[in-house]
Amino acid sequence: MDYNEIYNRSITDPKGFWREQSEAIDWYRKPETILSFGENGYPVWFKDGQLNACYLALDKHIQDGYGDMTAIIYDSPVTQTIKKYTFAEVKSEVARLGGGMVALGLTKGDTVVIYMPMIPQAAFAMLACARIGLTHSVVFGGFAPHELAIRIDDCKPRAIITASSGIEIDRLIAYKPLVDDAISQATHQPEKVIVFNRKLGARIPFKHYDVDYDALVYGSDEVPCVAVDATHPLYILYTSGTTGKPKGIVRDTGGYATALKFSMQKIYNIQEDAVFWAASDVGWVVGHSFIVYGPLINRNSTIIFEGKPIKTPDASTFWRIIAEHKVNAMFTAPTAIRAIKKEDPDGNFIKQYDLSSLQTQFLAGERCDVATLEWFNKHIPVPAIDHWWQTESGWPMIANMVGVEMPLIKPGSVGKAVCGYDIRIFNEEGKTLQAGEEGYVVIKLPLPPGTLLDLWNDNNRFKAGYLNRFPGYYFSGDGGFKDHDDYIYITGRVDDVINVAGHRLSTAEMEEVVASHPSVAECAVIGINDELKGQIPLALVVTKLGADTEHFQLEQEVIKLVRQQIGAVAALKDVVIVQRLPKTRSGKILRKLMRNIADGAEYQIPSTIDDEAIVEEIASVLSHGHIGIYNIK
Repeated sequence: MDYNEIYNRSITDPKGFWREQSEAIDWYRKPETILSFGENGYPVWFKDGQLNACYLALDKHIQDGYGDMTAIIYDSPVTQTIKKYTFAEVKSEVARLGGGMVALGLTKGDTVVIYMPMIPQAAFAMLACARIGLTHSVVFGGFAPHELAIRIDDCKPRAIITASSGIEIDRLIAYKPLVDDAISQATHQPEKVIVFNRKLGARIPFKHYDVDYDALVYGSDEVPCVAVDATHPLYILYTSGTTGKPKGIVRDTGGYATALKFSMQKIYNIQEDAVFWAASDVGWVVGHSFIVYGPLINRNSTIIFEGKPIKTPDASTFWRIIAEHKVNAMFTAPTAIRAIKKEDPDGNFIKQYDLSSLQTQFLAGERCDVATLEWFNKHIPVPAIDHWWQTESGWPMIANMVGVEMPLIKPGSVGKAVCGYDIRIFNEEGKTLQAGEEGYVVIKLPLPPGTLLDLWNDNNRFKAGYLNRFPGYYFSGDGGFKDHDDYIYITGRVDDVINVAGHRLSTAEMEEVVASHPSVAECAVIGINDELKGQIPLALVVTKLGADTEHFQLEQEVIKLVRQQIGAVAALKDVVIVQRLPKTRSGKILRKLMRNIADGAEYQIPSTIDDEAIVEEIASVLSHGHIGIYNIK
């Protein structure tokens, strides 16, 4: 079956197509109702089926005789640790952690926040929640206590699972004080905090709600998997939106498991028993889909990597891991490849390793520039395949489906629409554009299985953000165009969300923090192009009359404030003080105009602007650089 045949069938007969795909996983009760529709005609998949994601990831393989196969490879160059866990070993740890949580009083339907570094216990915690029907919400360890507190208040967990510390290239990060700080800021109070002590020397202040992870696990009996409905929320994963409040993407269980099994085999061409490595973090959607659930459901060995592409210890780390663990396919963000390219432009480290096991390299999370693809293809003898998806989708939406056929790879394009995604390019009026014309990337409903079920406790925002703009279609928030061969090119966000090294961040959220500084009258945060990270945030600040704070001091304080409130992941390092901001006569700040000016792109001064002279002032500041810490290229 070639791509066109399988893709067209998925669009013309979605019920039949996804019924067949659902048969690739084991159900406790097979679904009879494959596709139904809820409010606004939004799709619901397999609603009368029952299953368990942890069973699919662990127990099934053990029952099939693969208990001694390696499930998880923990490779931590920052702690100089490599440890492998079989499916049987993972299942024992997970089942006892689940038993411990049951003993603490947690029951099916409760929520649990997981705030951990890249260690096996993070995956164990996710799987243990799935095993007993809890809904987990993993929060990326780079987020500050304020951000963690926001998520605690939104999903109201009965428990938090954390570790004593994370570890960066040259420093230890004590997690427990951050969790305690977040709980002190939150209105909702979790009943228990389960703490895994890594014994690396980090401070672990004891609180009345603390439970020792090891004591809980080793003092508990294994519990079996519980059956949950296909529509049961497996997890909540928060992502940045156009407002300061993050959006809690809700993922179902049945549709997600079906989509992940399909993805591993048809998109990534990974058969059972292979080694798959997604060099991401469990705090992001890639970690959920392709570090934990996807590979394990597909009976692959998956790698949990605690390190960086460079400086742990050098730019050879990726190639060492591929060679040592015989990785068959790898997934990373283009930023990682750019960082390696910068440190090792001639690929000298690559030549030191046997990469013969590697079949494909997948890139996603941000736009991949042609120069990075060309550098990779010059030095690595496997195809580098760009593809595109979102936290909301949970699995790829546009890709070169190498498990169906090896397609022509076009540099700059993320491929063609994946099975189940009827992707269109619309103009402002919702009309389909011709090849080569840039517009809004939208997907005709129904979306396929595995995509977002809703926003946690916020259906109105779900409809407003994704469904109302173009009725009958899902609005992605990205711009792009198709060529005459139906290859799709993504040009970037059309809203106030930026992509920093594959991390989606809200400029509105940063603006709220910047504006809280007592010397700031108003501000705007925009994303500007960056050679290494794709985009970086830039804050433009107007100070209050009479503010006597020195410019450099204000810049430092603003940067520190954002780091404290959002975390290092925000990556705000650049602040420009301006006299005023360009606005329309109705008072709307013209952020897109400033982005174009900062990026050196062509721009037009809108007729609605209140004062054209301000554009020249902004252009002068950005084009000549700023005395201090920011210099525009």
